[in-house]
Amino acid sequence: MSFIITFLKKSLVTQILIGLIAGALAGRFFPEADFLHLFGTIFVDALKAVAPALVLFSVMSAAINATGRKMRKFRRIIGLYLFSTLIAAVTSVLICFLFPVKMHFLQAATHPVPGGMKEVATALLSNLLENPVNALRKANYISILIWAIIFGIAMRKHATEAGTHVIAQITEALTTIVRWIIRFAPFGIMGIFFTTVTQNGLSFFKDYNLLRMTLTGTMIFVALVVNPLLVFCIMRRNPYPLVFRCLKDSGVTAFFTRSSAANIPVNMQLCEELKLDKEVYSVSIPLGATINMNGAAITITVMALTTLHTLGMDISLTGAIMVSSLAALASCGASGVAGGSILLIPLALSMFGVDNEIAMQVVAVGFAMGVVQDALETALNSSGDVLFTAAAEYRDRLKKNKDPLIL
Repeated sequence: MSFIITFLKKSLVTQILIGLIAGALAGRFFPEADFLHLFGTIFVDALKAVAPALVLFSVMSAAINATGRKMRKFRRIIGLYLFSTLIAAVTSVLICFLFPVKMHFLQAATHPVPGGMKEVATALLSNLLENPVNALRKANYISILIWAIIFGIAMRKHATEAGTHVIAQITEALTTIVRWIIRFAPFGIMGIFFTTVTQNGLSFFKDYNLLRMTLTGTMIFVALVVNPLLVFCIMRRNPYPLVFRCLKDSGVTAFFTRSSAANIPVNMQLCEELKLDKEVYSVSIPLGATINMNGAAITITVMALTTLHTLGMDISLTGAIMVSSLAALASCGASGVAGGSILLIPLALSMFGVDNEIAMQVVAVGFAMGVVQDALETALNSSGDVLFTAAAEYRDRLKKNKDPLIL
């Protein structure tokens, strides 16, 4: 009993770390305790279940109360999302040129991939105005965002004060549910890591070490150097307290759930703790889960350039940057493509004229490394959503000589 009381007094991050260790030990020494995987499944499913409704009502509430000043903040945040994704792709090119890596191809993969930029754009645009009920059921966040904004604007013109109050009350209730779910994160992480270790052992840390180190190193460099530099240029203040807070409270959870959708409620909770404007972050966070794709841009670029190096193909630095920039733009549609960023690798390789059969073998390598690659990618993407939303708002507060309450 005393252990439970001591455990509950620890910070949430400490509790998650304890859950991680417990899950790993259970997966290694007690793999027959397969009931533990239910904790992870329930935790992720609960976050995914509440996220669409939370996004719908939060964005509706924000749209009802939107002002010109807030719209300027949205534009600034969107610009940061897209620019940071582009910079992540360029950084990946430079690292690949400085530290070229080769890979050993696996058997050809059988996963369907988009045929080109046109197909990616078509898939993304076709999801914009999906039936709102279907969008909620399928968690199509780009469509949920569009419909929520449309409903919110319509309610500004026609809804009574009581009607808008109901929307606000539902949003608060959903936020409370999110807090309850997040309190169970240590048990959820334990279940997730138990399943990972049981299914993969520790072998997923051994294969393709050099390629994995390149991906990992690039993502860490972007998270700890590139993104802080961007934030410093915006805030003109030490960015690392904010960077570490976002990585700790958002990135850790995203790393283990490996789901941007599941991390939307976590990010909204963090934004609330950072005292950000709810009418802004309720839109920017779900939007970031769709278009802020630093990790995806890194994955696509590193895998594509590693393939070219393996094949002995020469490409200029300028050409690599141009094509990786296009791949970065395509990564903004990764959430609308089955399989995410890995399945956009053939798209990038096709721009270099690589045969599709070889490209599909690269996809197979990507899936073989999926546990670590996808976890880091999601952590970088999701923590960046909060980071750039907070940086944009703190910039305005610092201009007014107000304490931004970063820590």
